[in-house]
Amino acid sequence: MFDFIRDHTRLVLGFLLLLIIPSFIFFGVEGYTQFNDAASQAVAKVDGQKISRAEWDDAHRRFMDNQRRQAPTQDPVALDTPAARRDTLDNLVRERVLLTAATKMHLFPSDARMARLFDSDPQYAGLRGADGKISRELLVAQGLTPALFDQRLRQDLGVRQVVAGVLSTAPSSAVPANAALDAFMQRRAVQLQRFDPAAYREKVQATDADVEAYYKANTAQFKAPEQARIEYVLLDLALLGQGVAVTEEDLRKAYNDGIAKYSTPEERRASHILVKAEAGAKADERAKAKAKAEGLLAEVRKNPAGFAELARKNSDDPGSAAQGGDLDFFGRGQMVKPFEEAAFTLKQGEISGIVESDFGFHIITVTGVRGGQVRPFEAVRAEVEAELRKTLAQKRWAESAETFTNTVYEQSDSLKPVVDKLKLSLQTATVLRKPAPGATGPLASAKLLDAVFGTETLRNKRNTDAVEVGSNQLVSARVVEHFPERVQAFAEVKDRVRQRLVEERAAALARQEGEARVAALKAGNSTEPLPIVVTVSRAQAQGMPRPLMDAALRADADKLPAVTGVDLGADGYFVVRVMQVLPRETPPGGDAPLRAQYAQAWGVAETEAYLASLKKRYKANVTPLAATPSDAAASAAR
Repeated sequence: MFDFIRDHTRLVLGFLLLLIIPSFIFFGVEGYTQFNDAASQAVAKVDGQKISRAEWDDAHRRFMDNQRRQAPTQDPVALDTPAARRDTLDNLVRERVLLTAATKMHLFPSDARMARLFDSDPQYAGLRGADGKISRELLVAQGLTPALFDQRLRQDLGVRQVVAGVLSTAPSSAVPANAALDAFMQRRAVQLQRFDPAAYREKVQATDADVEAYYKANTAQFKAPEQARIEYVLLDLALLGQGVAVTEEDLRKAYNDGIAKYSTPEERRASHILVKAEAGAKADERAKAKAKAEGLLAEVRKNPAGFAELARKNSDDPGSAAQGGDLDFFGRGQMVKPFEEAAFTLKQGEISGIVESDFGFHIITVTGVRGGQVRPFEAVRAEVEAELRKTLAQKRWAESAETFTNTVYEQSDSLKPVVDKLKLSLQTATVLRKPAPGATGPLASAKLLDAVFGTETLRNKRNTDAVEVGSNQLVSARVVEHFPERVQAFAEVKDRVRQRLVEERAAALARQEGEARVAALKAGNSTEPLPIVVTVSRAQAQGMPRPLMDAALRADADKLPAVTGVDLGADGYFVVRVMQVLPRETPPGGDAPLRAQYAQAWGVAETEAYLASLKKRYKANVTPLAATPSDAAASAAR
């Protein structure tokens, strides 16, 4: 709602991400291999430590790769602009500043706090094993070790503390909040009058001489863009999939081979009593723990209904003891192996014997079973067919892509050989050097257009190299006829020139009459109301264009009615008369959401200022080398 938040969305989201999502952003910044002197040159420095060009290039490459994964058809050139690269560098500087601040301020959590976090925070419940601790097996499955996970989380928590206090701080007094909200939510009763250029077109006199003179004065507006008539061939994985033939036998085999995909994974709900005994404990200590577990097992077998109470009083698992040993539902791979095997062997209601693991000795009872059903072939036939077609198409794609690339290059005087060899379609089109804004599809690819309009392609009329224009899409094109940019002859565009001249003169007449109306109202020569009456605020623009709303809200409220004019060009001239200033309305549910947004905006502004002070404190600066693109940067989009 606030202009600040609307105009600084990226900044707001950046700060919120620092606080909400464990980003682990600082790994990968340090320790890059320096291949050459240029790569190791500093493009920025923080607290005397450099950010090298290699680090910058690598960070931007990772950013581009991530964007390509999310939007495969996005033009890589658009991601590699100087502005985008500078954003990446600014992010690296900010990250390094925050990491430096966290280190200098000793904000990284203690071992005790980390242990409490691992043991109790619900966010990490999925990584805890049967004993409530972070499971080494589960971390390894995600490519982490306990030490690396601890290190990454410790740094992330420290960095978040640097800005969390500032960002979450709201003004303590209601006075500034009320003053800001009163101004922001102020309403104004406004009268409007539009002078529409369309109403003045019939009054415009435009002779042939006027039209020709306008053409000569504005020839740049009447250029035909550079374009080419081309032949092209598209190799598309999606189209290959449509041409793949599959039999009923193929489908049945694919279903049976991938039966696990069509099954609901079985999950077990279990409760346990843990008698703790570390794997490295002495033999007599483990024997003592086992004896205790056997005693508890005997009690459980005598009174199975008392399992939960025994777990509360005797289990050494802090994560489940208070719940009577309940571990909720879990699937295979989520518990240590001995525990999992026992839990998935027991029937519901059965009680295990003593189960030994690295954590000690468990007594387990299964309290629930769900899942494990297999969907019948007929129910998933369409899914199986789509997956099989995709798999076969990908295999065919891998084979065809190399043939496609080699053929269009080796037989570059024609596209017919690749069409015949791969049974593709030869298509024709007319393409512009600069496609229309918002254009999509293979022929809007900047890489393809660069190839089509390249000097060699135009001069020799040969095939372009195979160009990747999207995910699993290759195109090669050949120019049939090229049309350079040119100024169109007057005879070609005479009607369009006349229309534009008439529109401009009509807009001028509308503006002239509107300005006269403004002058009359300011002079007090007219008191009759204007035809459009609205009440507007920054929160409720009533569909008014931004320039009109700004004019209404910025008019001097000390002298009412306040009159001004707004020229919107082809959309007309508007007379704006502010009649009354109205106080803000309190929403039916109260203004708590507004105050929360105000506090958020305040916190973001303070955090921005705080980050600026940290950059100054740690002497963060970007060096002149940052303005010079590297070879890696130049090739990042290719």
